[in-house]
Amino acid sequence: MVELADRLNRLSLSASAAISALARELREQGKDVISLSSGEPDFDTPDHIKQAAWEAIQRGETKYTNTDGTRALKEAVRDKFRRENGLDFQLNEITVGNGAKQVLYNAMMATLNDGDEVVVAAPHWISYTDMVVGAGGRPVIVPCSQNAGFKLRAEDLEAALTPRTRWVMLNSPSNPSGAAYTRDELKELCEVLRQHPKVLLASDDIYEHILYDGLEFATPAQFDDEIKARTLTVNGVSKAYAMTGWRIGYAAGPRDLIKGMLVMQGQVTAGASSVGQAAATAALNGPQEIVRERRDAFQERRDTVVKMLNECPGVICHKPQGAFYVYPNIAGTLGKKAPSGKTIETDEDFVAELLRAESVAAVHGAAYNLSPYFRISYAASMDELVEACGRIRRFCESLN
Repeated sequence: MVELADRLNRLSLSASAAISALARELREQGKDVISLSSGEPDFDTPDHIKQAAWEAIQRGETKYTNTDGTRALKEAVRDKFRRENGLDFQLNEITVGNGAKQVLYNAMMATLNDGDEVVVAAPHWISYTDMVVGAGGRPVIVPCSQNAGFKLRAEDLEAALTPRTRWVMLNSPSNPSGAAYTRDELKELCEVLRQHPKVLLASDDIYEHILYDGLEFATPAQFDDEIKARTLTVNGVSKAYAMTGWRIGYAAGPRDLIKGMLVMQGQVTAGASSVGQAAATAALNGPQEIVRERRDAFQERRDTVVKMLNECPGVICHKPQGAFYVYPNIAGTLGKKAPSGKTIETDEDFVAELLRAESVAAVHGAAYNLSPYFRISYAASMDELVEACGRIRRFCESLN
């Protein structure tokens, strides 16, 4: 028997990935499962991006690239930040990784010493805390209630900071809640950080372009040079351009930090796919109308899902401002019995019984460190979403 490292006892598999895998297995067994557990757009990668990848292959661009990205892609990232965010970075302040997840992990590995603290607002993307733990740090979870819009407030941030705090992680729009910070809300958080000059800020902007109801996107590095000098602004092409499988993420930040992240990546994976980088370059440099069209489609799906879930007994669904998730409160279903006879005591029970009774796969709120909720991804077709929400209502009506 292989003896595994102790650190694995502190880590866990991604709940969303595990549930998605289970849904695939059930489908292979012939069950009519609707999986709403994965944050993956159902749209295809736009044709001009696929064409750019094909042309790169034809040109023989299939070799190793610089560890932190091709010059062409880093220039495209620089231009994107200038054009869309009003931010100016040098090429040696930009890095490219195998997805935004690797970029964030590189940052944690390059900066955290044992016992360093990272403030994470909950609910949060599942991987944040495990990244911190894997790098030897300690996550400090700050619950953000539905009444606060699932957002971190300045006073809560101040209370969470200690002399051991190394990072604060923000994600806007957010996975799993869809919460999006306004410019004023971000400014209040940055005012707190000004009093703690050694604390770094990771701004995960991966859902930047999936923002609704005319809300204007803002990111902390825009405020001034002092905040920018300790902010890592992380983004990627997976969500906006439906390029999840291409595995290209990028970030810009302080030169010393980017250099440390380069060292980490060089010893773990080296550079990202050369063909993927060519495709990402085309995505950032190419026409952007399709991004706005797809955002509008997501907004229509959001409105439908929120309306239908709020018709389910025992469920209250907050209306998200961005991303493509809803995070409904299921407190009204707790203590009731499912058709199987099992009493629903937790949100994990809820999603397990929902899958058993109605073949709808979702993710329990405890995985995101805030219960009693569950997450649904509406990055699926409208037909699937309407059918799934109908099944969820039927399930809720069956509880007694």
